[in-house]
Amino acid sequence: MAIKTWIRHLRDSFTSIWRNRWMSLASVGAVTVTLLLVGVFVALILNVNKIASDFEKDVEVKVLIDTTMKETKALALAQKVKKLPDVAEVRYSSKEDELQKVVDDFGEDLSLVDQENPLHNVLYVKATEPQKTADVARQIDALKGTSEVLYGKGKIDKFFQMVDTTRTIGLVFIVALVLMAVFLISNTIKLTIAARQHEIEIMKLVGATNNYVRVPFMLEGMWLGLFGAVLPIIAVAAGYMSLYERLSPIVQNEVFSFLEPTNFLLRLSVILLAMGVVIGIFGSAMSIRKYLAVK
Repeated sequence: MAIKTWIRHLRDSFTSIWRNRWMSLASVGAVTVTLLLVGVFVALILNVNKIASDFEKDVEVKVLIDTTMKETKALALAQKVKKLPDVAEVRYSSKEDELQKVVDDFGEDLSLVDQENPLHNVLYVKATEPQKTADVARQIDALKGTSEVLYGKGKIDKFFQMVDTTRTIGLVFIVALVLMAVFLISNTIKLTIAARQHEIEIMKLVGATNNYVRVPFMLEGMWLGLFGAVLPIIAVAAGYMSLYERLSPIVQNEVFSFLEPTNFLLRLSVILLAMGVVIGIFGSAMSIRKYLAVK
């Protein structure tokens, strides 16, 4: 298609938007509301994924070694655990190290300091995948020399299940919102196309190809989607920055953190902009399809 033809199509798309400005405004409004909700859900889901990943990295099995086992044998047990399937990392902590942690946490006034150390030598074990933590714990528990194996039995499985459910629900909502936006914009543009049905028929009768007729409407949908994405991008960016500044100091000493705004908001803006353009083009293409066949 020649450059002059593309310029004509661009001019026609803007002319059509202005001529049908109230319908165009309704389309932009539909896209704006939908993408605003999509932006909020995407921000929520991506941060849930980030928090879940942070927690997953911190999931480990704590193995209390039998107090009767000498340190040399405890180190040998650590090597045996390291060779088990699905074990990624094994860290040995002597009972002296464990006592020092207690003192650091609760202060040197503890009576334990002046008594014989009653604590266990400990192994801290991480699985290759957080979901395999329970299986690794069961394998370790079957080994001789272990006094107790701790890994948050039951709580971890519930946590992973909750994260998976949140991700699924969020994804379903996003897909539903996108489909709703396509439906709304296609029906709004359909009213514009219906008003120009005779014009389309004349163009077809004089030899215009389907693409020649279709492109101006698809460009119109693209602009409507583009305009509809601007306000959600600004609103979501401003809202996220405000929440990030308020919540980050609260969780700065926790094991998790929120997504850093700069890169995250840039990616989210590109996603919303692309979604607006795709929704507009696809909605227009769906609307004009049945008008291209001249009876």
